[in-house]
Amino acid sequence: MSQGFETKFADAPKNCSGQRKSTQVADIGSIQQSLVGHFADIKDPRVERTKKHQLTDILVIAILAVIAGAQGWEDIENYGISKQKWLEEFLALPNGIPSDDTFRRVFEFIDPEALNRCFLSWVETLVTKTGGEIIPIDGKSIRGSYDRNQGKSALHVISAWSSEQHLVLAQMKVEDKSNEITAIPALLELLDITGSIITIDAMGTQTEIAKKIIDSKADYVLALKANHPTLYHQVEQWFETAVAEDFQGIDVSYDQRIEKGHHRTEIRQVWSARVSALGELYQPKVWAGLQSVVMVVRERRLWNKTTREVQFYLTSLHSDAQLLGRAIRKHWGIENQVHWTLDCTFAEDSCRIRSFHSPRNFALLRRIALNALNREQTYKRSLRQKMKRTGMDNDYMIRVLSSCFIDSTLDSSQPLCQA
Repeated sequence: MSQGFETKFADAPKNCSGQRKSTQVADIGSIQQSLVGHFADIKDPRVERTKKHQLTDILVIAILAVIAGAQGWEDIENYGISKQKWLEEFLALPNGIPSDDTFRRVFEFIDPEALNRCFLSWVETLVTKTGGEIIPIDGKSIRGSYDRNQGKSALHVISAWSSEQHLVLAQMKVEDKSNEITAIPALLELLDITGSIITIDAMGTQTEIAKKIIDSKADYVLALKANHPTLYHQVEQWFETAVAEDFQGIDVSYDQRIEKGHHRTEIRQVWSARVSALGELYQPKVWAGLQSVVMVVRERRLWNKTTREVQFYLTSLHSDAQLLGRAIRKHWGIENQVHWTLDCTFAEDSCRIRSFHSPRNFALLRRIALNALNREQTYKRSLRQKMKRTGMDNDYMIRVLSSCFIDSTLDSSQPLCQA
């Protein structure tokens, strides 16, 4: 259907009278205009004589297909063919559905920087203020994107993740023969992180990155490992001595969490202390804003064994073990809810798209799809089931698109009951 409608869901909330409460959904024409508007700045890389299909049609079909689970160019073409009658209601399609080769050639040469700018502009319309939010930053290699014959290594990208809003906020490619140390500052430039807490693994534990975060009026929690050997061993030895003496005479903050699930019990203990408690810390002034050091002990009890892991952190936050433990725990969200999902639900690592700009552009399409599926909250199923339903049910695809490509004022946010 090309006009507004309501889709009924078995698990839709009820109003005061016990009736199912409908959720407002935009018409597909408005969604298409909004979607095209967000990506209007992308220049068509093709020469005029080869433009048998409109660039906007190619972009829209590709985005919809990836939301519905497409993992390559043939999948995108098949989605278009399967949905051609519906797509013709709001797309021009002057020569029918583009072939898989057309999709491939276009995304090989679309400027990935331009596509990334459009992605950032779109995300800005979705996120609310991130002040006080925990934003993990971490990198991921797309393993199938290497090309041995061309001597091309796998694409490595770093992402920033909104732990509260469940959105990929930004993505940055790590340049060849470089690493995350140079890419993280560039990623931070793309974000307004004022008032946020930035968590980064050991690779990003660098003095310049800490300064960049503080200059942006944010706070950091940085993993401390053996890539800073002097500081690491000093902090490690201090905590060992303090624990042995039961922190006598030391102002320490402590928190413990016990979680059970997946046939295991995990006990997390967090200690934090002010930097001044450590005495002569190695070069403390090079770490902008450094206030506290943290030790986390994780004990996992399985049916056949028990494992124990100890990690240390540097932070610009005050010594508050409960807050710091939550921030450190939230950092795993980018591993579980982004990287793991991209691999297991979107099959990113097994994807062999690898020519020219296509690996980077297709990676961004996956992150658009991930954000779109996360935004839709009425269908309480797994991400994989939501993805499958968008491919089967055009009404549900429109509901997903309404959640992220139409102004939020269109969403129904009225309270269920009036006082």
